[in-house]
Amino acid sequence: MKITSFTTTELSTVQYHQPDPTGNMKMNVKTKKIASMAASIALFAGVAHAETTITVANWLPPSHPLVSDVIVPMTEQITEATGGEVVANILPAPLGPPAAHFDFAVNGVADITFGVQGYNAGRFKTTNIAEIPFIGDSAEATSVAYWRTWDAMLKDAGEYDGVKVLAVFTHGPGEIFLKEGDATSVDLLKGQKLRVGGGIVHEVASTLGAVPVEGPSSKAYELLSQGVADGILFPYESVNFFKLIPQLDVGVSVPGGLYNTSFYIVMNQAKYDSFSPEIQAAIDSVTGEHLARMAGQMWDTVDAAGLAAMDGEIEVTPATDEQLAAWKESLQPVIDEKIAQVSESGVDGQAAYEMFIAEVAAESAGK
Repeated sequence: MKITSFTTTELSTVQYHQPDPTGNMKMNVKTKKIASMAASIALFAGVAHAETTITVANWLPPSHPLVSDVIVPMTEQITEATGGEVVANILPAPLGPPAAHFDFAVNGVADITFGVQGYNAGRFKTTNIAEIPFIGDSAEATSVAYWRTWDAMLKDAGEYDGVKVLAVFTHGPGEIFLKEGDATSVDLLKGQKLRVGGGIVHEVASTLGAVPVEGPSSKAYELLSQGVADGILFPYESVNFFKLIPQLDVGVSVPGGLYNTSFYIVMNQAKYDSFSPEIQAAIDSVTGEHLARMAGQMWDTVDAAGLAAMDGEIEVTPATDEQLAAWKESLQPVIDEKIAQVSESGVDGQAAYEMFIAEVAAESAGK
């Protein structure tokens, strides 16, 4: 649409003929044209400020708490923060497998995606900081600490080029669940076939003598029910959500968690850059640490519900001091290796680890 420009003086000046014999005043033709164009400009301005719809890819069931309690509220908060100028459309069906979702954001196939960095083996080294064993008992504390450490240090590795990172966070501490076994034995996991996902959990399981069985979380019930796996390393929430409680009898809670899983929520960088600075600031105000905290709080809530659902079904006991000492000794080389891998990305891995642990402690103390 071509809009003719008028100066402020032209738009504000009102020209009249001399009074007609009846005393009425008449606008001349030029003034009528200016008034008409002013109305057109106002209408065009309304169109120019029409809402922008962004697409959000989803590969989980809509009922999963990561979707219903994090992704959906996030989109609502973005709309509210932007005064309705940015609205989100969560796609009703997956665009592809979970591992593809990061590249969907990079390539603009979807505007916002989320997922697990560990599903892209070898691509992300900085996530090691958040996934190593024994880091914390609260997903809120670890998620906030992770975001702060990422924002201060880990983003310098450049692993997220092509996207605007809206949040990084973790689920709750990973625990041990088996069909059978001596819950107090140091060798509890030796020879057990354990379903594991991506990331450090594979190495944790094998280091403690288990046989890792790779498979997505959605296949956990099938793997356990068919005897392909003898157990699983999962947070409480996931055991409950994926309906695994009837398949398991033994649970061992590990102080600080035997592992963690790192998640991301990202936006296509070009899409983010297309917004005005005011809209960007509005989006930033409801993402970052705010979003990481919201995700962590969600995991803590659903983990508590998951543990409650196990009452009378799975006997969950704390790891003994002997188990914990043995497992920490066995896993220390894995922890050291993972920190060293972070340093390979160009970031001081040890300094990042120390910052992360300090932030977890500070957040935990404040809860």
